[in-house]
Amino acid sequence: MPAYDPTDLYAADRPDRLSPVVKNDPSYVYVPNTHSDTVTVIDPATYKVVRTVPVGADPQHVVPSWDLKTLWVNNDKGNTLTPIDPATGKFGTPVPVYDPYNLYFTPDGKSAVVMAEADHQIVFRDPHTMAIQTMLNVPCEGVNHADFSPDGSYFIASCEFDGQMLKIDTATHKLEAVIQLKPGARPQDVKISPDGKVWYVADMQTGGVWTLDGDRFTVTGFIPTGNGTHGLYVSRDSKDLYITNRGEGSISVLDFATNTVRAKWQIPGRASPDMGGVSADGKVLWLSGRYNAEVYAISTTDGHLIARIPVGQGPHGLCIYPQPGRYSLGHTGIFR
Repeated sequence: MPAYDPTDLYAADRPDRLSPVVKNDPSYVYVPNTHSDTVTVIDPATYKVVRTVPVGADPQHVVPSWDLKTLWVNNDKGNTLTPIDPATGKFGTPVPVYDPYNLYFTPDGKSAVVMAEADHQIVFRDPHTMAIQTMLNVPCEGVNHADFSPDGSYFIASCEFDGQMLKIDTATHKLEAVIQLKPGARPQDVKISPDGKVWYVADMQTGGVWTLDGDRFTVTGFIPTGNGTHGLYVSRDSKDLYITNRGEGSISVLDFATNTVRAKWQIPGRASPDMGGVSADGKVLWLSGRYNAEVYAISTTDGHLIARIPVGQGPHGLCIYPQPGRYSLGHTGIFR
């Protein structure tokens, strides 16, 4: 699908610009509790837990499908994906998929991309049936996060346990190149800038974000943000990048225009902000507290903590849904 605005990859993600596919869907926060094997459902209007639903073993992320019609719970050790109908909030019958640590979708909607971290593979599957199309063996440890180039011709994936980054051809499903960030690096989330010129890679070991030139596939710099840098989320106006620092309980706010950190928001008390997403109106940043069995609702206006909500053990890649955008590239909500 062509870019909504060639100058801003996230132009279709403006506040409350919901697709007709999801505009009538109820808004919920879906929280996968990895160590409890459940998904907690939160009403974002009241900040209250609505229900908690058992799923497969080791749920890691809740991922919107390319066509926006399904949310997939990645039951990593259960080797299944549990579908959720976002129109009704109902959980469906699990689909067998081996080692689904994380899940993405190609921009043309033709393939689901399963990050089979433990199996050292990226598996391309039919986005509806999850039947295998291609299996790519990767030469690294811990492949788990990614984002796509502006034209969708390639994607860049992080390898958490050996500090490497992979560049993969979207059409051929072939590995094009591998680069090393630095010895000891632990890259996590990956996000491309609105203008498509800079790639950001969270590194929880080095405490900041690496910047890459995607086309040349070279490292161009490093920006310190805080201890345990982890998740990356773009603001609804495409001006800021919210960066979670899990090790110190804070969120750094990076200004895309200057490529500098303009603010840091500290969550009161002990906190471990991990993965999440931005509300449809852009006013609340929702994040899981990975080591504190809780979820944080944070004001994007000034960074104050709106709510702290107890959930299950090991909450990870939560998804606030629906969100604006024409289609989903996966993870906890990358929309174009």
